[in-house]
Amino acid sequence: MTQTFRGLAVFVTVAILLTLGVGFWSFFTPGPRMDKDAFIIHFVLGLSTSIIILFVHCLIFIYFLGTGRWVKEVTLAYRMPDEPWHKQTRELKRQTFPPALYSMLIGIAASAAGAGAQLQAWPWYVHMTLGFLTLAINLWAFRLELRNVTTNARIIDEVMMEVDRIRAASGLNTNEEALREDETPIANIKEMRQSGKTP
Repeated sequence: MTQTFRGLAVFVTVAILLTLGVGFWSFFTPGPRMDKDAFIIHFVLGLSTSIIILFVHCLIFIYFLGTGRWVKEVTLAYRMPDEPWHKQTRELKRQTFPPALYSMLIGIAASAAGAGAQLQAWPWYVHMTLGFLTLAINLWAFRLELRNVTTNARIIDEVMMEVDRIRAASGLNTNEEALREDETPIANIKEMRQSGKTP
């Protein structure tokens, strides 16, 4: 998830910068606002960027909710203490959610201000200011989210190692061996189906 999120963060940052750049190009191009190609490009980029911002930060919400629940279930199943892992995942979730939410809200506000500026109901500088705030708040949120996603991945690795230790102490196979055993019957069924023999 760390690499995926890093790539998405870079993509969103570039999209915001591109939207800002095309917005200035549109603003400084002479002629009626609605008739300019730059305006149409800025409009489409802005709307697309806002949707992508929502997608990326919602992905972060889902990631922390899912992995936090997984750590809780594993902790309960293997009778592990709440500290340090489950407690850490809760803390990471609490640290990450507000910046992610602020990033989504400022993106929505910038889009709404853009619509207001388009209809000349709001001054252009409100839209511009919210556009720059969208960039700043997303950069701040991405930095914090990336740090917390990296920490969360380390916690998951530690939980898996502890589970393997508990399983080995109980005389059970490691998780990796158990997964291989689970896959073997599926592979046998696929082979039988391919050779024309149904199980």
